[in-house]
Amino acid sequence: MTMRQSFTAVIERNATLAGEFTTEPYEAAWAREARWFVRVLGATRRARMLMRTQISPDGLHWCDLDGGTEQSVDPGEGPLHSWPAAEFGGWLRLRGTVVDGPDGPDGPADALASVKVLIYLALKS
Repeated sequence: MTMRQSFTAVIERNATLAGEFTTEPYEAAWAREARWFVRVLGATRRARMLMRTQISPDGLHWCDLDGGTEQSVDPGEGPLHSWPAAEFGGWLRLRGTVVDGPDGPDGPADALASVKVLIYLALKS
């Protein structure tokens, strides 16, 4: 019986995201399971993020993970969001867009929406 290995990587730390973005890639070929955790530290204008898990064989060329399921991260729904990734091959990253929300107490209508986050990638063999 072999012991399963696990590791959690901090992919983005206190990053302020606006517009379109991609996270730093992470090599995870040894893992069988992965789970993203996005912790929202703050947001302007009730912004939300639309994110997709992307995969790569080499860390240079990317495509959406099978099906390209989009995850919505809405700070109004709580500070911590999570979803799994399976059958992903060698490298993982997130691609996303910060979407403007309606005007709120945190910013005027002409301000660019942004979200400050911590992004973790939990891996298991």
